[in-house]
Amino acid sequence: MEEYAREPCPWRIVDDCGGAFTMGALGGSLFQAIKGFRNAPIGFNRRMIGSLTAIKERGPIIGGNFAVWGGLFSTIDCSLVQIRKKEDPWNSITSGALTGAILAVRNGPGPMIGSAVVGGVLLALIEGVGILFTRFSAEQFRPVNPQSPDAPPHPGGMPTSPFSHNANYQNI
Repeated sequence: MEEYAREPCPWRIVDDCGGAFTMGALGGSLFQAIKGFRNAPIGFNRRMIGSLTAIKERGPIIGGNFAVWGGLFSTIDCSLVQIRKKEDPWNSITSGALTGAILAVRNGPGPMIGSAVVGGVLLALIEGVGILFTRFSAEQFRPVNPQSPDAPPHPGGMPTSPFSHNANYQNI
């Protein structure tokens, strides 16, 4: 079982919750600044005041919503790691689905299922992109067999002997 370079589970929940709050507060503030600027009366000063008012009113709320999502997701993820005794993409996908379902529980079973599907699919896409990125980036570090037909040509034009480790420096 290979561990990711992350905090242990109790601290991971707090870390993810704080990171989600920060991301939600900053992103929400940016969005609310634009929205407040557009919806304010004409005049630069009035629009700036409208922008700042929207940021103060809605930025922390959006950050709090993100923190709830991040904390719940991380709690479920840590619970699954403890139950399953392994850390893999299925934990994240399941955590996304369960988080979506739990946050929609007040709306009834239909919206719960819909939110669970959306949460699971979003996390599956994120995990899939992460796996693809890892594979493509790892491909460039794969050792190349110099005898294979798709190997790049040797910089000197002539292939070196596999028995001579100083073949690159023989003409110096």
